[in-house]
Amino acid sequence: MATISFEFSDKAYDVLEELASRKDIGVSEFARRALLEKMEDEEDLKAVAEALREDEGDPTTYKFKELKDKWLTA
Repeated sequence: MATISFEFSDKAYDVLEELASRKDIGVSEFARRALLEKMEDEEDLKAVAEALREDEGDPTTYKFKELKDKWLTA
């Protein structure tokens, strides 16, 4: 497992400490979770951008009801 370290101003660290304490976890765990969440957000944005690029070649759109009727009828 890799280890990384960060430098924060005292004020920023105090805020980080407060946020972590609200979740009843340590600062390191809070920072780890926040970083993993940010990484996931970036991957989601990348996927959306790619889907939008693919849509440029086929501008067909569907209304929700059309999709529901086609795919969710029993």
